[in-house]
Amino acid sequence: MAGVNRKPLQGVSNIVWFNWHYYAAGLVFLGAGVAVRPFLTGAANAGVLGLVLAAGVSMTVSLAVSLYVYDLSGLYALGWLRGLPEAPGTNLVNIHAGFDETSALLRQRYPKATWQVFDFYDPARHTEISIRRARKAYAAFPGTRAVATGRLPLPAGSVDAVLLIMAAHEIRDPAERIAFFAQLRAALRPGGKVVVVEHLRDGYNLAAYHFGFFHFYSRRTWRHAFDAAGLQLVEETKITPFVSVFTLQKNDTAP
Repeated sequence: MAGVNRKPLQGVSNIVWFNWHYYAAGLVFLGAGVAVRPFLTGAANAGVLGLVLAAGVSMTVSLAVSLYVYDLSGLYALGWLRGLPEAPGTNLVNIHAGFDETSALLRQRYPKATWQVFDFYDPARHTEISIRRARKAYAAFPGTRAVATGRLPLPAGSVDAVLLIMAAHEIRDPAERIAFFAQLRAALRPGGKVVVVEHLRDGYNLAAYHFGFFHFYSRRTWRHAFDAAGLQLVEETKITPFVSVFTLQKNDTAP
């Protein structure tokens, strides 16, 4: 199989392209602010200047952090992913929410394993135009199966590891999220793992993405979902200050 390589600046360019309407609106706002300032004086002039500077800094910081996270940090080099079984017969599952940037890279890193790829994108519920643009721009990984979060086709005790890389936060309902993780727990073989990679609703991501950080969940929210689903957090690491990795196993004391 030919090697899979990401293009330079692929991450940040995808963000701009899939969300170009936001950036276009931001540029229009900046341009309008610059255009009207010569006609204003005093406090009005200073206020518009403050708004223009704040908007410009906000856009610049979010793009700079996105460049760091998605292009420079090694997120997609997968060096942070350690301890997955690799022997023939290993059953690994990658689950995403409509835009899959990782399955080809994962199969390249673990070629001896048997891979299943699930996509829980639901066009009736995931209505963001950005995900529709992403799905048009990139073909699905071969063999990807469309699934519902409440009906995963995973028999009990059949899986060595499940990966959710920047995907699980799209399950917005708390009860649905817990039920989803409970299915993953039931599907794990002894010693199996669930690996969840996410931005958190914390100070770092607030500084980087401003109001966008409300799309993420706090560490406390994730811990509650894991605990309620009968999963035990065995390791928590950082890829960058903005991205966390939770490694989970069955909590054998859970009911």
